[in-house]
Amino acid sequence: MANMKQAVKLGVFTLAIMNVTAVVSLRGLPAEAVYGLSSAFYYLFAAIVFLIPTSLVAAELAAMFQDKQGGVFRWVGEAYGKRTGFLAIWLQWIESTIWYPTVLTFGAVSIAFIGMNDKSDMAVASNKYYTLAVVLIIYWLATFISLKGLGWVGKVAKVGGLVGTIIPAALLIILAAFYLMNGGQSNMSFDGNFIPDFTNFNNLVLASGIFLFYAGMEMGGIHVKDMENPSKNYPKAIFIGALITVIIFVLGTFSLGIIIPEKDINLTQSLLVGFDNYFKYIHASWLSPIIAIALAFGVLAGVLTWVAGPSKGIYTVGKAGYLPPFFQKANKIGVQKNILYIQGAAVTVLSLLFVVMPSVQSFYQILSQLTVVLYLIMYMLMFSGAIVLRYRMKKEGRPFRIGKKNNGLMWIVGGLGFLGSLLAFVLSFIPPSQISTGSNTVWYAVLFIGTLVVVIIPFIIYAAKKPSWVDPNTEFEPFHWEEQAVPTATPKVAATATPSTASATTTTATATEADDKNTPKP
Repeated sequence: MANMKQAVKLGVFTLAIMNVTAVVSLRGLPAEAVYGLSSAFYYLFAAIVFLIPTSLVAAELAAMFQDKQGGVFRWVGEAYGKRTGFLAIWLQWIESTIWYPTVLTFGAVSIAFIGMNDKSDMAVASNKYYTLAVVLIIYWLATFISLKGLGWVGKVAKVGGLVGTIIPAALLIILAAFYLMNGGQSNMSFDGNFIPDFTNFNNLVLASGIFLFYAGMEMGGIHVKDMENPSKNYPKAIFIGALITVIIFVLGTFSLGIIIPEKDINLTQSLLVGFDNYFKYIHASWLSPIIAIALAFGVLAGVLTWVAGPSKGIYTVGKAGYLPPFFQKANKIGVQKNILYIQGAAVTVLSLLFVVMPSVQSFYQILSQLTVVLYLIMYMLMFSGAIVLRYRMKKEGRPFRIGKKNNGLMWIVGGLGFLGSLLAFVLSFIPPSQISTGSNTVWYAVLFIGTLVVVIIPFIIYAAKKPSWVDPNTEFEPFHWEEQAVPTATPKVAATATPSTASATTTTATATEADDKNTPKP
């Protein structure tokens, strides 16, 4: 049986499609359609400076620590210490929490368009109280399902990805091609400038959101050991997946720009309106409710998959002594129930911002920008940490390595990813000129105060942690500088721990007084 398992390896194209399914979402296409032809530039630019570097760097780190828990907490923590590692995984979790209202807003709009009356559907989709109700109902339903166990959700996610993303994307592109070939009048000019006007910084703000379109590609890094000859085949899979992803985004964005005038593009409704307009053109309006259901199903399947995902990572780290025991509570089947409840409460509070924002669209945009800002901080830590580890852990084995001999290529790839993330981070704070976000004061307040609060909280938790927070049953592996100190630390552990808890205490050697020395030793 072991030999059979070893013989099963992922092919290049299989992994490429897995990456596409994990990353591609159609809900953000309207945000880029306002740029017309130059949207293609933004997609390509973000792919080069973010998508590909993220995939390659995450592959090296995932392979390097394939037998150790922690994910981004491990990657960043090995480079900068536990405090910064905790910040990284905190940001990854909280970012996904803020993401839920935005993706479910798109789901609510999709459900609104199930009806056959365009005007009434658009009126419902624009109603903030309807959207609020749908977001909360669906999110809490997903949470309660997660608490029952998610063994069956994998199948739902696969079907949802195909039915709710891949097929609609292909259909949208085919409809646009058919429309143009049959003499349809394009609302988007293809005679414009491919390279945008960089003198107008406002034009770059929505484009920074493209980085979040590509976020999540680091998840594919866990499969680097599941391939034959990963040093050669994994980069191939990355570039093929990146190419397919960019093609879907570029052609999908063009497809919306062709059928909807720029002035009428709406961030939450235009995807459904675009499909509806194409269906009218081919005299098949009866397809509109079907595509709306498919898109809603894709969104809901994705939320079901992610509700318990990032929270599982911070739950594992919390059990190693980084969160109070309250957050470590699980139900009978091992699901992190209290973290899910806290996550749900945060989603509820964020969703209530519908009441104070001038429109559903402005709420959608400001939360999307906050999500981008927080996620990019984590990515900057990951990119820079990968470079640091080339020197702190130079002798550590790397089954997949960026550059065979020296660190030059890692500096280029990691540096490109860091600088690209930094650029998008700065641009994310500028209010977009194309979209009404209400008061600029509210915009800046939510972004600056929200970011500051989210970043400060993990440092407060870290400073307040106690030795009693360590779960005796945790199997969290020590960091490399802790392993170097094991010979001197072992007698002390043996004297203060029972045989059943000695292993757990050793793996969290610095979870007590030594843990405050968060800077790893070279």
